[in-house]
Amino acid sequence: MRRYGPALLLLLSGAAVLRITVFSDLYLRYVQSGLKVYLIASGVVLLALGALSAVRATRTHDHEELEEDDGHDHDHDHHRTPRIAWLLAVPAAALLLFPPPALGSYSADREAEQRAAQGVGTFPALPSGDLVDLTLGEFTSRAIYDSGKSLTGRTVRMTGFVTRGDNGTWYLARLLITCCAADASTYKVEITGADAPVNDTWVTVTGTWHPKGKLGSDEAWPPVLDSTSVKKVKEPANPYERR
Repeated sequence: MRRYGPALLLLLSGAAVLRITVFSDLYLRYVQSGLKVYLIASGVVLLALGALSAVRATRTHDHEELEEDDGHDHDHDHHRTPRIAWLLAVPAAALLLFPPPALGSYSADREAEQRAAQGVGTFPALPSGDLVDLTLGEFTSRAIYDSGKSLTGRTVRMTGFVTRGDNGTWYLARLLITCCAADASTYKVEITGADAPVNDTWVTVTGTWHPKGKLGSDEAWPPVLDSTSVKKVKEPANPYERR
């Protein structure tokens, strides 16, 4: 069994990568959608290398048996997998069988308030209509930096997950990733006018902007939304904020 260790590790890793890319959208929990093709290619390469490694191990085994039949006795331990290498199977098996969830409220709470003034300016007009769908990033930018105050009097709708603060305060949050989950940054909006759902619950919130603080200042972050409706929804296939 040990001689087939490298092949099994490669096959397991390749199967795990293809499981979260080809057969589901779980890869979106960890990386940007544009990296899917590279992940699929990596999974295929790992499977191919695993198959080649298995064939090589079989041929080596057959050759060793021939040597033994000829009366030659050699030490072939150098072909075997070091025991510590089997630890690599743990993350691969976990990804294959129990994929970790997307980042949530814990990661959002770890994000420091690094919203120093970045300059105030005007923004394009919002679409017409009684209700405007915005990402948290779009809402945050307009609430903190828009000198034209285009959000004033407009009813907006946003989707994200719940994270709780102090003294009953809660936030609608969403994480933005540039490349992968390791570089995630947080957008969050304080929600008033409704009780806080359970942490990490996905909700769609409708309401109006509540101005606070001086535009472009740390006091203006996080922005506030006076809610008129909070509706629980299913976690989207891509849980991260779109760029």
